[in-house]
Amino acid sequence: MESLVVYFQKGGSVMWGLLILALIALVIIIERIYSLFIVARTNPLKLVEKVINIIEEEGLKEALEFLYNHKSPIAKVLAAGLEKIHGGRALFEESMARKAASELAFLDRGMIYLNSIAAVAPILGFLGTVTGMIRAFDAIALAGEVEPTLVAAGISEALITTATGLIIAAPIAIFYSIFADRINTYQRQIEEASNALMEYLLEKGILREA
Repeated sequence: MESLVVYFQKGGSVMWGLLILALIALVIIIERIYSLFIVARTNPLKLVEKVINIIEEEGLKEALEFLYNHKSPIAKVLAAGLEKIHGGRALFEESMARKAASELAFLDRGMIYLNSIAAVAPILGFLGTVTGMIRAFDAIALAGEVEPTLVAAGISEALITTATGLIIAAPIAIFYSIFADRINTYQRQIEEASNALMEYLLEKGILREA
């Protein structure tokens, strides 16, 4: 622990900026894991299969009750469509799209900030490199000659901030890619599930084209 404090102190004032970025990124990553892998853990395709089975075996009313009790975001989207089923296909699609816009807004939450931190952290680290080298050259100018002991602190600061910026950015970039893939997959599954439900209802004559 003491070595980390010394390492932090040697990095200079830029390390505070890097620490703030790292803490913000950590909070966003924890929130993203919870939202994308716990809140959105329901598979939309499997859910719509269950809804279709309930419609066939018990009816629309029971399918709606099932969706009301399910509580997942995709269940609310499908329920919004079934509530307007007697208004025709256009109203059915519009209701689901409107509900999806509000219920699924959490999917992209914080992603822009995570991407920004992954880009800014190395830049801030390079800024530390510049300030460290300026300090090193100032020490040389004051001494009038090149003494390794005089420039060591500045060079150390330069290397530490650069390394820290890259250490912060690398895992954030990996997490961002994982989250982006999860979001794309979930959105595709939602679209496929919505289309599957609509096609089933149209085929059975439960939903009218107009």
